[in-house]
Amino acid sequence: MSTQTEERLAGVWQFDPVHSAATFTVKYLVAPFRSEFGEFTAELVDGQLKGSAPVSSLKVKNEDFAAHLAGPDFFDSERFPEVSFESRSIAADGDAVTVDGLLTLKGVTKEVRATGSVSGPAEDFMGNTRVGLSLSTTVDRNEFGVSWNAPLPKGGNALADEVKLEVALEFIAAE
Repeated sequence: MSTQTEERLAGVWQFDPVHSAATFTVKYLVAPFRSEFGEFTAELVDGQLKGSAPVSSLKVKNEDFAAHLAGPDFFDSERFPEVSFESRSIAADGDAVTVDGLLTLKGVTKEVRATGSVSGPAEDFMGNTRVGLSLSTTVDRNEFGVSWNAPLPKGGNALADEVKLEVALEFIAAE
C-alpha cells in the first residue's frame, strides 16, 4: 500500500451499510441483467478490506428466478451461502485505487483485481470522518463453477460469461 493510501485508510473504519451497495451485472440475451445484495458487510482496518454477502439477500423481481439463482446452477446457496472478498493489497494514485484480493464464490477462491476510486477522508455534517471506496471488477463466472447457460436457436448462448461486480462502500472512522 502506498504512503498516501496508508494515510487515507489507516485505522479502524466502521461500515455504513445505508450508504453502500454491492451489485453484479451480466448480459442476458440482449440487455444487461442487474441484481444487488440487499445485505452485506465490509470492514476496513489499517488498509485491509474484507467483505461478505449472504446469497439469500440477492434482490430479484421474480420468485422462480430467485430460486433458480439460489440453486446449484448458479450460487448453490444451500452448500455455499456466502460470497466473500479479502484484499491482499490496496494501492492509490491520487483518487484512483487498485485493490488486489481473493474472491470466494460457490466454494471457489480466485485472485481478482478491482479498480476504482477512493474518496475522503471527509467530515460529514454530524462531525464524523468518512471515507468511500468505489470498486469494480469483471470475472468469468465459469471459473467459479457458475456455468449454466441456454443455447439460442440461431447460435450463441442466453447468458454471457463475463460478470461485472461493483461495490460502493462508505466507512466512518471508529472512535
